[in-house]
Amino acid sequence: MARDGPSGTQVGRKVKKKPGHESPPPPSRRAPPSPRSDASARVSRTSASHLQPTPGYFNLNFESMSTGKNNKVKFTSEVTSDRLTSLPEGLKCNILSRLNVQEAVRTSILSSTWRNAWTTMPEILLCDCTFAQSKFITLVDMVLSLHKGPLFTFTISGKERYHDVFDRWMLRLSMNLPSYVTIELTTGPKYKIPSSLFSIGLEHLYLKNCIISLPRVFQGFDSLTVLDLDVFSTTDKDINNLVSCCPMLSMLRLCSFEGTKCLNIQAPELEYLEVNGMFEDIHLDAPNLKEADVTLLKAESYQSVAVDRGKSYMKQALDNLRYIKTLSLNGYVLTSFPWNEKFGPVSTWDQDQASIEELTLQMDHLVTVIVTDFLGLGYEVSFIGKLLSWAPVLEEVKIEGKRKIDEIMVLKKLLALPRVSQKAKVVVA
Repeated sequence: MARDGPSGTQVGRKVKKKPGHESPPPPSRRAPPSPRSDASARVSRTSASHLQPTPGYFNLNFESMSTGKNNKVKFTSEVTSDRLTSLPEGLKCNILSRLNVQEAVRTSILSSTWRNAWTTMPEILLCDCTFAQSKFITLVDMVLSLHKGPLFTFTISGKERYHDVFDRWMLRLSMNLPSYVTIELTTGPKYKIPSSLFSIGLEHLYLKNCIISLPRVFQGFDSLTVLDLDVFSTTDKDINNLVSCCPMLSMLRLCSFEGTKCLNIQAPELEYLEVNGMFEDIHLDAPNLKEADVTLLKAESYQSVAVDRGKSYMKQALDNLRYIKTLSLNGYVLTSFPWNEKFGPVSTWDQDQASIEELTLQMDHLVTVIVTDFLGLGYEVSFIGKLLSWAPVLEEVKIEGKRKIDEIMVLKKLLALPRVSQKAKVVVA
């Protein structure tokens, strides 16, 4: 017999269970979850959803980060290396072009694909400003010997002496066939430019502190458009042949030179000319010249150059300036050197005044005239007067005095000169 227990529960009677109708086990007695553990579960679920990789983004795995510092470094290194390795060649070249050579060489440690990337740089800039002399020589030798592929621009500048290795550098440079070359080694005696440099098909050449001596067989620079020579020595024959053998030359700058008496500039495409040096005579054959800046230095500045008194080149020079837009001269161009010890400056204008007075020029394009080292002498005023009568579109004549001059007196003389351009004004500084 079964009896009823508390609350109507039958006690002592076994109930036979039907197959397939087992009752679920009673729930275990556990403490209710704390608010903190519930929040942790939500964070865990949320973090897990972010572990799925998303294309185009850098995903952080919090579990791997918790395994230790070594795994983190390895993971970051692998990702960074992979990214650098997979960069396209064009982007690598763009990055390298923004670095100097020393920094570019250091990129070889990034990965195997970067190991030789710097050797194909199209532009090379070398400067010894942060190097000892021996280390800079090693760097230049390495760069010139290991470079491969086309080289567009090569620039080297230094304040130490490199005369013993200069020829070797130029020979290796000629094998790389650059288009733009800048050599600015300013310490010590002038560097004689070797024949190997004159065999390159250059487009732009800048040399400073050098000796120009052309090789016996010189084919010229057929593609050279810019020739910039500063602080150099040469001869009439060499400089004239160099200029005339550059048929595409459009910009010519010759500054602080010695050893030349007569400049004979034949350049059919020349548009800009700057001459600043010690010379006696100048002949120009440049029909497309648009801007000229001619400065004659005093003979006393160059004791190694002899100057003949009384040499005049004014008529011929003026005749070749008829197409220019801007003319800049210094007063010494109108003066014969050396100066007369008793009477001072001797005028080349006076010596050739009759033939110049007969010269009728039509400088239809001349807009600006600048005369420096102006002494206020009569022949200088006469020269300004001729320019005012030749230039119908002239707008300004700027006079810069070499010494303290009587500006009021000079202005009175200049303002009294007739002019063909109504816009022309004379300014004395």
